[in-house]
Amino acid sequence: MNNPIRQARAILKRYFGYDAFWPLQEEIIGHVLNKKDALVVMPTGGGKSLCYQIPALLFQGLTIVVSPLISLMKDQVDALTECGVPAARIDSSLSPEERDNAVEQVRKGRLKLLYISPERLVMESFSKFLQKQELSFIAIDEAHCISMWGHDFRPEYRQLRSLRKVFPNVTIGAYTATATEQVRHDIAEQLSLKDPAMLVGSFDRPNLIYKVQARNRIIKQVSEVIDRHRDESGIVYCIRRKDVEEMAAALREKGLHVAPYHAGMADEARKKSHDDFVTEEVDTIVATIAFGMGIDKSNVRYVIHAGMPKSLEHYQQESGRAGRDGLEAECCLFYSGGDYGTWKSLMRDMDPQAKEVALAKLSRMYNYCTEGVCRRKAILGYFGQAPEKSDCGGCDICLGEVDSIDDALVVSQKILSCVLRLGQRFGGAYTALVLTGSRDQRILENGHDNLTTYGLLREYDSRAVHDWIEQLTGQGFLEKTGDFNVLAVTAEGRRILKGEVTPRLLRPAQKPERKAKVAKVAADSWQGVDKGLFDALRKARATLAHKKGVPAFIIFGDAALRDMARRRPSTLQRFLEVKGVGQTKADQYGRTMVERIRAYCIENAIEMDLTVVD
Repeated sequence: MNNPIRQARAILKRYFGYDAFWPLQEEIIGHVLNKKDALVVMPTGGGKSLCYQIPALLFQGLTIVVSPLISLMKDQVDALTECGVPAARIDSSLSPEERDNAVEQVRKGRLKLLYISPERLVMESFSKFLQKQELSFIAIDEAHCISMWGHDFRPEYRQLRSLRKVFPNVTIGAYTATATEQVRHDIAEQLSLKDPAMLVGSFDRPNLIYKVQARNRIIKQVSEVIDRHRDESGIVYCIRRKDVEEMAAALREKGLHVAPYHAGMADEARKKSHDDFVTEEVDTIVATIAFGMGIDKSNVRYVIHAGMPKSLEHYQQESGRAGRDGLEAECCLFYSGGDYGTWKSLMRDMDPQAKEVALAKLSRMYNYCTEGVCRRKAILGYFGQAPEKSDCGGCDICLGEVDSIDDALVVSQKILSCVLRLGQRFGGAYTALVLTGSRDQRILENGHDNLTTYGLLREYDSRAVHDWIEQLTGQGFLEKTGDFNVLAVTAEGRRILKGEVTPRLLRPAQKPERKAKVAKVAADSWQGVDKGLFDALRKARATLAHKKGVPAFIIFGDAALRDMARRRPSTLQRFLEVKGVGQTKADQYGRTMVERIRAYCIENAIEMDLTVVD
C-alpha cells in the first residue's frame, strides 16, 4: 500500500471531516495497515472506533466488527452511513428481508464494514459463509468482555477463541476502553493474537470534571447537578432497579424530562426510553448499568452516579460516556458505605474465584470515594499511569471544593475510641449518632448515652461524622465486618490512637476557592462561539434529524455545531473547513446549514467567514 498513513489522513478528512489524528490513532492505524495483530486500549471518547474504521476503508476486502449490543451496532452503522461509508449490521432486530439484503451486499463485495455479535460470528454456517468472502480484518470491540479478570466478563465472548483457527491469515484487532495490564494479557492469550502490539492510550479525559460527595438527600443532590445542565443530555446511574424507578419518579415530580431504564422493564418500554434519550425527546436517562455500553451518544454533558459503582473500571467507563465529543462535561458520584454492602450482597452467588476478584475491585472503588486524593490521579494510578500535573484542575479536590479539617487527629481518635467503647459491635450510622449525642431510643435503651465517648462530636452534624467514619474505613483505619458491616479498629487505626499517624479527613469547603477553573474548561470550548447561532443550529439539526429518522448527534455533533458558530462559513467550500464535516455530510446538509448561518448573521449584523487558528 503506497504511503498508507497519507491515505489514512485523506480518508479521515473525506469521510469524517478532521484534518489530523488524535494521540495514538496514527500509530494504531499504521500497525493494523501493516497486517499486524493489535490490542488497543483507549478511553471512551478517545477515537477508538476510527482505529478500525479507517483501515477497513483502505483494505481491499471486508472488515468484521464484533460488537456485544444491537443498539451500539445500530448507532455506529447509522453514523458511518451518514458519512458515506458502506457499512451494515446483521442482528436479531432486523427483519428476514433486511438480513438477507445485508448478506447479499457482503456476497457482492459492496460493504467495507459488517457489524455482528460474537455469537453470530462463531456460528458454523455463518463462519463458513465468511470463509468464502474476501475477509481482511476482524475488529473485536469491547474486548475486555472476553477476560474473566475484566469488569464486564461475558461468557459468549469466550467463543471467539476459535477465530484464529478458523481465520488463520486474517489480522485481528482487539479494542477496549478499559483494561488493566492483567486483563490486557488475558485478552491477547484468549484470542491467540500473534505477537500483538499493546497500544495503550492515556486514560486521562481532561474535559471531564470529577466530583465525589457522601450521599445525603440524594434527590436534592442529583437535581442540583441537572439544574446546572438544563436542556442538556445526561445519565443518572443507580445500583438497583427499585432505585431507578424511585429516582425517575422523584425527578419527574420536579418537572424534569427523564426516562427510566433497567433490565426488569418490558422490552418495548425499555426500547422507548432508550430511543427517547438518543433522539432527545427526554434530557435525562435514569438507569442501572444495564444501560450505557450500547450508547454512542456524543453530547452527554453530565453523568451522575447516585450510588457507588462496583469497580474503578466500571466507573471509568460509565463516567466516560460524558463528553465523548471532547467538550466539557461533569461527572458526579454520590456514595454511601451502604453501597459497599449492597454490592457485596449482589455478589454472594458468584464463583468463588470471580467473587474474590470482584470484592478486591469493590474495595478499591470504595477507597477512591473516601481517600481524599486528586480524583484524576487516583483513576490514572489504578491503570498504571500518572497525571502530568500534581494539580489536575479538574476535580473537586484540586478545585478547592473540599477542605481538610484542621483537627483530623483528635476527631479520628474520638471516632476510633467510640468504636472500641461500643465493643466493635455496631455500624457507622449508629456510631455517628452516639458521637453526636443523639437521644435515639436505641442508644438510650443500650445505655450508650453513659459512655465516655457519648456526644464527643456533638458540634458536628451526624452525617458529617458518618462521612468521616467512611473516610477512615476507606483509608484502612477502620474495617467493616460480618453481614451487618460492624465497625472494627484495624492495626493501623490503633496507630492513630497512639498519635503515630494522622489521617486526612475532608468536608465540603465553605468557600470554594478556585471555581474559575471549572469555568475555564467550558470557556475554552466556547471560545469565539456565538451562542445564539449555536442554539439556532441545534434547532436546524433537530429538524434534519427528525426528517431523516436518526438521532441529532449523528447528523452533526455539538463540537461541529460550535465550530460552525465560531467560523460562520458563507459557502459550501468554507463549510468543509468545519471540524467534523466530511464531504458526504457537506453534500447532504451543507446548503441548509450555511443558509441558516447566513440568515442569523445578517439578522444580527455579525461577520461571517472568520479565520480560526486550530
